[in-house]
Formats: sequence, structure tokens, C-alpha cells
Amino acid sequence: MFGRRGDGFGKAGPGAGMAATPVVPAPVSESTSSAGAIIAEAPPIAQDAPRRQQVTPPPMQAPAAGRKRPARTQDYYDTKSQVFSALIDTIDLSQLAKLDGESAREEIRDIVNDIITIKNFAMSISEQEELLEDICNDVLGYGPLEPLLARDDIADIMVNGAGQTFIEVGGKTIESDIRFRDNAQLLSICQRIVSQVGRRVDESSPICDARLPDGSRVNVIAPPLAIDGPALTIRKFKKDKLNLDQLVKFGAITPEGAEVLQIIGRVRCNVVISGGTGSGKTTLLNCLTGYIDTDERVITCEDTAELQLQQPHVVRLETRPPNIEGEGEITMRDLVKNCLRMRPERIIVGEVRGSEVFDLLQAMNTGHDGSMGTIHANTPRECLSRMESMIAMGGFSLPAKTVREIIAGSIDVIIQAARLRDGSRRITHITEVIGMEGDVIVTQDLVRYEIEGEDANGRIIGRHVSTGIGKPHFWDRARYYNEERRLAAALDAMEQKSKGV
Repeated sequence: MFGRRGDGFGKAGPGAGMAATPVVPAPVSESTSSAGAIIAEAPPIAQDAPRRQQVTPPPMQAPAAGRKRPARTQDYYDTKSQVFSALIDTIDLSQLAKLDGESAREEIRDIVNDIITIKNFAMSISEQEELLEDICNDVLGYGPLEPLLARDDIADIMVNGAGQTFIEVGGKTIESDIRFRDNAQLLSICQRIVSQVGRRVDESSPICDARLPDGSRVNVIAPPLAIDGPALTIRKFKKDKLNLDQLVKFGAITPEGAEVLQIIGRVRCNVVISGGTGSGKTTLLNCLTGYIDTDERVITCEDTAELQLQQPHVVRLETRPPNIEGEGEITMRDLVKNCLRMRPERIIVGEVRGSEVFDLLQAMNTGHDGSMGTIHANTPRECLSRMESMIAMGGFSLPAKTVREIIAGSIDVIIQAARLRDGSRRITHITEVIGMEGDVIVTQDLVRYEIEGEDANGRIIGRHVSTGIGKPHFWDRARYYNEERRLAAALDAMEQKSKGV
């Protein structure tokens, strides 16, 4: 390993023969150093202590999904604080930064082992392993969050101050045993996360959206706005990206409904995905983009980049908040307007929240067929009303009928996603926008999800039913792409299944 271990850190101190004191690696002389001194000179200690046998610790693993870690005591946090302070005083962070992750982790483990021996802490091997894992996570990762981020069964992580952390598993929110040393540690980890994408969170800028390297969405709100300490929310993405086949397996949609969605994505219908918070809008949008042809130029606009398109010709754009002087802000509307100058074939807006909806509708209506976006709404009809409201809030002084004509002429399909009370997620509507009758936008449902009851475990029982429409409004578009037979077969199969139940 690195550094000068022969001057003190490699030899046990007084009382080293105590059974409760953990074993440490054998000393490494200065002549074996190959990457510069990472460890500072330590004060000499007693030389007459017996040398301990070297034991290689077992490799660290992420906690299993069902295994609970023992509750941390205040004594544990006091010990950890002392060891961490000694580590920071000892280690050369600039040299540590030059190592790869595994080498840096091993280096920290060796130094912490030496510190524990010198300070003569009474700890069992398992306690020492937990301490080593926590300190490595604090230095190299996201501290107590690391075990949660390593689990693929967690959908959301919600930290409400240093002492309370909730997670969503299987659609249900439960309290985790993870907690932070104090609010200062939690805020430090929040700052580490947001700084990776060039943003900041502090008292002068207490609200921030960011993302993790894997694309997981992060929101931080810090004091003084968060009264009980920083509030951190992470919407995790699964390591294995979901597709429509997996949504069928989970019961979110039937195989025939998935076939219709594939055709909608393939034939360049303009699509809006509507739903509430946590209903799976972004996941569904990712699934639909999988059926975009590889020769199409796609431009995405997002507040926090989280879409993961697999096509080769994709340009990803992200908004920018104002700097500390209040300047330099780039809004979603700025991005959507700029997209029109970048020769896009499809424009995909991660989430429509404001006046940018008008520019997106204009793009959909002026040759950029197949554009997509998501919006917060509870039903397809509410989705249309929200668009009208957003356009009005943007300061556009247009008659209501003109706004509705723009919406009806731009959007082909609204897909409604919902998170039901048992935690399951379902596609509840596939709805076409037909046109106008007088001052009203006309829509028709192709597929609906009907709730029939619940089982003994409280799980909702329901089924997707066809509305009997055999020739949808986008039939001509499907025929243009030679998909009309597949569309007719899927609609017929869906109707037969609905009648046969």
C-alpha cells in the first residue's frame, strides 16, 4: 500500500493485546511506496507491543433487501466521528483522488484499521467492518445512502432530516433504519450530489434539482425552507431498464395494449403521457422511445436529464438555473424554441410544466410528428384543460377556441398512467384526440382500465377493456407506415378478450 506505515501506523499501541481490539494489516515500509505519500507523518508510539497477525477482511457487500442493519447508537457515532477526524488529518486527499475506486477503498480500510488500533477502540470484527464500510462510503460515495442506492428493489428514497429516512419498495412506503450523523453530514452529501452536475444548494439557494450518474432524479430543499433539516428525495432508476414487455408482465398493460402502444410510437403519433406523481410517466416515455426508428434525429429537453434513449442520433438538452447573481437562467421554453433550429425529427420534452407547452404544440403542428412529452394530470380530459391553463399563464392572449384548436390539431394520443392505492401502476387510458365540435375538444378512448375490486391482501383487481373502436383516428397514419394490419389485429384481439371475460 501507499505511504509511510513504519513510523507508527503499522505497530500496535499500548493495550494491543486486548481481545476486543481488531486485528490490523502488517506494516508496510516506506520503500514499498509507489504513488507518493498519502499518509502524513504520525507521532511515534510504543515499540514493545506485540505485532498482530494480518487478517484479510471479507469483501464488503450491499445489504440484502430483507436484512436490517442494527440500530446505530450514539457511542457508535462518537467513535465514527473520532476515527473520521483522524482519517482526514492523516490522509492526503489529493493523492487519494488519483487512485481508482477500489484502490482508494482499500487504502482507506488500511488506514482506518491502523487508527482503530492506535486509539485502542474496543470493537468486534463485525462492528469494525460496519465502521469501515460507513467511512469508505462517507469519503468516496454518498455516506449512509450507499446501501439504499445499491438496492434495485427501491423506487424512491426520501430523507426527512438526519434522523428519518423512508423508502418505497413494491409500491409501499416504509421507514428505513438508515440515519445520518447530523444535519451537517446530510447537507454535505446533498452538496456533493448537486455539485456533480454544476449546481449548488445552500442557504442562499436552498432548492435544487439534480441527478445521479445513473440518471436517478434528485431534489434537495435545505434550511431555512426545510425546518427540520435538509429534505432529500431520490427517484431511483432500475439498473435494468424497463420495456413494454416487462410492463405487460407487471400487469400495467395487456399484450394487445402494448402492441397498440408500439404502433403509436412507430407511426410518429404526437403523444402526451399524463399522470400523477410517481405514476410511471417517465418510465413509459422511455419505453415508447424504444420504438423510434434508428435513423431519426431526436432532441430531448429536460429540467434534469433522466431520459435514456437508445437511438444513435440523440441530442440531450438540460435547463440551467440562474447563478448566484440571478443571471444566466435557461428555461425549458428557451430549449424548446432552440430545438426548432436544430433540424429535429422528433422533440421529446421530459416534463411540460409551463408556457413551453405552447412551443411544443407549435412544433407538433409544424412538421415534427412523433414528438412526445409528459404532463401532470389525473385524466385525459384534465390533461387538455391543464394545457389550456399553461398557455394562459404564459401570457398568450388567444381566444379559448383558438387555443383548443391548436391543442386538437397537435396532439394525436393521450396515454394516462396512474399509481393505484395498493402501490401498483397501471396504464388506465389510451385516448385519441379526434378534433373539435363547436368549442369542445372531442376525444375517444381506445383502451380503459376498469377496477373490479380487491383481493384478500388488499391488491386491486381490474382489467383492461377495449371500447370496441376498430378503426382509430390515426388509422391513415398507421397505413402510411404499413402498420394497419398489425393495428387491426391488436384491436380485434383486445375486443375479443374483453367480450370473452
